[in-house]
Amino acid sequence: MTTPSVRDVARDLLRDFGLTTVFGNPGTTEIPFLVDWPAGFRYVLGLQEAAVVAMADGYAQAADQPVLVNLHSAGGLGHGLGHVFTAYRNRTPMLVLAGQQVRSLLPGEPFLGASDPTVFPRPYVKWSCEPARAQDVAAALAHAYHLAVQPPTGPAFISVPADDWDAPSEGAVPVRPRILGPVAAPEALSGLASAVDGAERPVIVVGAAVDAEDAVADVVALAERIRAGVFVAPMSSRCSFPEDHPLFQGFLDPEERSIAAALEPYDLALVLGAPVFTLHVFRGNAATPLPPLFLINDDPDVLARAKAGVGIRSMIGPAVRRLSEMVVPVDRVTPKPLVRPAIPADSDPVSPVHVLAALANLLPDNALVVEEAPSHRNLMHDYLPIRARHTGFLTMASGTLGWGLPAAVGAALGRPDRRVVAILGDGSSMYGIQALWTAARENLPMTFVILDNAEYAALKLLSSAEQKIPGTDLGGIDFAALATSLGCYGITVESIADFRTALKRSLIEDRPTVVHVRVTDPAHTLY
Repeated sequence: MTTPSVRDVARDLLRDFGLTTVFGNPGTTEIPFLVDWPAGFRYVLGLQEAAVVAMADGYAQAADQPVLVNLHSAGGLGHGLGHVFTAYRNRTPMLVLAGQQVRSLLPGEPFLGASDPTVFPRPYVKWSCEPARAQDVAAALAHAYHLAVQPPTGPAFISVPADDWDAPSEGAVPVRPRILGPVAAPEALSGLASAVDGAERPVIVVGAAVDAEDAVADVVALAERIRAGVFVAPMSSRCSFPEDHPLFQGFLDPEERSIAAALEPYDLALVLGAPVFTLHVFRGNAATPLPPLFLINDDPDVLARAKAGVGIRSMIGPAVRRLSEMVVPVDRVTPKPLVRPAIPADSDPVSPVHVLAALANLLPDNALVVEEAPSHRNLMHDYLPIRARHTGFLTMASGTLGWGLPAAVGAALGRPDRRVVAILGDGSSMYGIQALWTAARENLPMTFVILDNAEYAALKLLSSAEQKIPGTDLGGIDFAALATSLGCYGITVESIADFRTALKRSLIEDRPTVVHVRVTDPAHTLY
């Protein structure tokens, strides 16, 4: 009987883990892994490694399952590291499998060899390994998988020398069930329930982990039971509370004084699945203290670095469901619903306000919105409320541009039952434009809306005209032509009426469509 190779055993293991959709950009050190590609496995080709990792991230989040990324040795991993960082911040369960030169050449610093490969992706992976022997590859894959999917989830990295795949194995690696996340101690929840019962004006702050755990409905039930308003945590990368719900109070800005002012009216804040708090700019210390904080999070590091509050380590869903059973329902006056600004009359040139309002009116109920338009995010909050109660909205938690366009492609691959619509800035689109080729190759029925204000507007909004920041002016990019050259349908519109027509058409197309709309931004601030 022929001894199975390391490649045979590894593929069986990947099949058992459900890791049969592989995102990659191949190189010579990956040939032994890819040779005789097996039936039942799908290889999704991206034209640059940063786009590959972002596509895999979007796929994993939309499909709610772990994902495998195959990158080229050293330089290929280097290209992808920006979005490995994003996957880490997004808490995406991802296995990053990189090639490496053959073992016999490694002492001589070979061409395409990776020196200290396990150090390269740190600290933005949960675990990093190059197996000591070829026979340890499958066990390393299992180790990486169980860490990647174990809450708090995140990427893990494995470097495999090219000649390991053909080596004889030592047999199959046993398949074990996933390791479940932590559940709150009963006494911790009892203390929290007593504090909530004693509060007169409680408020809830939700982060991305609520939606990632599919716990939005649980949080809605708790908010309604205690009649608490709900804010979204600063820079949250998912929609964790329906934004048309009467208890929805809006978004906290990533600035200390603004957060303190928003929470000042409350006498208890329950923070679910979010850090306390993610800041982006510093404009001075808050004049008022935060209310007493209670934090529920599965990440011990998030709980440890919080400067205040009582931390409870737990998955969100089980803790919130039990808390809802423990607290006493109240009959107090509910917070006033959020008042959204009126939509101004149509005008030309096109305002992003009208584009976002049109999207709100025309998107199907099951649309999945992927966003990377930083200078328009606050306008999106005002004019495009996300109503879905699970995976209705995805963006990147890292701030690393170039994620949105390829992540939308991955999301469309992961959820073919839903219409994926990407809302992108012109600057951020150019970081990952290659992914349009993959969208066309996979014939994905999806829509990309590119808001072209011909600048890196976020930089201008966070600086003053007197500072004279260079490198912020763009313009002259024909996105419709780019889309066409990469195999998609592209159209440029310069009136809001034409945009509505193009959007309606794109939503029924069975191919990827890029709607390039030139916009003039209204006067506004980020925070």
